[in-house]
Amino acid sequence: MSGEPVIVAEHLSRRFGALWAVRDVSLTVQRGEIFGVLGPNGAGKSTTIRMLCGILDPSGGKGTVVGFDVATQSERIKQSIGYMTQRFSLYEDLSVEENLRFYASIYGLRGRARSERIESTLESSGLRDRRKQLAGTLSGGWKQRVALASSTIHRPPLLFLDEPTAGVDPVSRREFWDQIHRISGEGTTVLVTTHYMDEAERCHRLSFIFRGQLLAIGTPAEIVAQRGLHVLELQLPAADAERGESALRGLPGVEEISHFGSITRLAMRGNGDERAAVQRALSAQNITPSYLELTRANVEDAFVSMVRDDERTRDAERARAQSPGARA
Repeated sequence: MSGEPVIVAEHLSRRFGALWAVRDVSLTVQRGEIFGVLGPNGAGKSTTIRMLCGILDPSGGKGTVVGFDVATQSERIKQSIGYMTQRFSLYEDLSVEENLRFYASIYGLRGRARSERIESTLESSGLRDRRKQLAGTLSGGWKQRVALASSTIHRPPLLFLDEPTAGVDPVSRREFWDQIHRISGEGTTVLVTTHYMDEAERCHRLSFIFRGQLLAIGTPAEIVAQRGLHVLELQLPAADAERGESALRGLPGVEEISHFGSITRLAMRGNGDERAAVQRALSAQNITPSYLELTRANVEDAFVSMVRDDERTRDAERARAQSPGARA
């Protein structure tokens, strides 16, 4: 990464009627980064990316993308980027090669340059053996591969990927991310939105968006470290599981209790003696776990913790607004 900004957004906002879909988003993406925008469905990810692509005008704030203003130079932005969504439009009655030829022409490639670019793209994307196959007969993973090849055939300096792996099987998702890192290694900056938290670990940096607002920005390791989470995995006797989890929920600093088969996963915030606190709480109920170990907190743990904080803040604000003193 060169440190040269490719995307600069300052207090970008977008309103649809009375609804603020995106509010006060500020971020910078450096050349060569794979930058993730993560959040649940409806969080404002797609609206943010569409403003940056020049598809939607912002209701407030400003930004530049590959040097062009998002509000006044949207057509210049569209000519300079690649853009792919989970609903990327392939022509299913055309072959793989014909789709690539069509999109190469759209992006201004002609003659020998277009033919050479199609050949190199077929080779680098692993599509050479399927060049004559109709796009409509491809599996979801192969359609996704053709869509990615089509959106990057003009070798743009910046690629936007809006929920590109939604509905794709795990093997195809992994292969897709290998392609993304290859493209990034060749010099293309990538901004990707997703609601799959495990994909965040594959980004250089990422941001969390929730209810249209950014909650955090940083590397995956920085995002996790900022939350100060300690995560334990334990296995409780089946007969004592409900009683044990009730005792654990009463501990200070408990953020989340989740289940993975017979393993209970406990995320806590505190001063580092959480393991001892868990053991004491269970011993007080005469419960002995068959397994209890500290494990690494991940990006999903951090995101859930941030959402819980946001919900607690909103609940407190509503309670203050409804209190007798506030009404008076």
